[in-house]
Amino acid sequence: MIDSPDGPGEVTPSGPPISLVTQALDAIAQLCMLVAGVSLVVVIAIFGWLVYGRYILNDTPTWVEQLSILLVAWITFLGAAVGVRRNSHLSIEFLREAMPGPARAALRILSDLYVIAFGGFMAWQGWLLVAANLTRKIPMIELPESWRAAPLVVCGVLIILFAGADLIGRFGRRPNGGA
Repeated sequence: MIDSPDGPGEVTPSGPPISLVTQALDAIAQLCMLVAGVSLVVVIAIFGWLVYGRYILNDTPTWVEQLSILLVAWITFLGAAVGVRRNSHLSIEFLREAMPGPARAALRILSDLYVIAFGGFMAWQGWLLVAANLTRKIPMIELPESWRAAPLVVCGVLIILFAGADLIGRFGRRPNGGA
């Protein structure tokens, strides 16, 4: 067991207790993956219906394409946000990780700041698209066109949350505890 330097508390064999914020962010990321996974199953199912309708019933369901485009947007952006949380997004780390300790730590912080700025820009521009397309309808499914831009807003906000938590976590770590 590891003793906490701040005093007594619940300690696990793998390290200090996980904060409630970390648990909440992990739960949000898990929910995003659940929604993306269910959406992927729905996309597969409706394409099965498309093939069945087109070749067996000789009546092509035209709404499938529009709904699948919408679902793929949600799958993609939710997955991207989770990639930021799990630190599995695309990044080039070899230069940063080859730097000495203080420079490496500074570049990690700079990287988090850039990701937060990108998430903010994504959320802001996505919101402008949502607002501009509230009255337009997606053909064949009759949902507001804003539903296509909404994943940008959700993903941007989640990226800000997840990268912001990483940034705050970097300041909360002790030098010997890693970064």
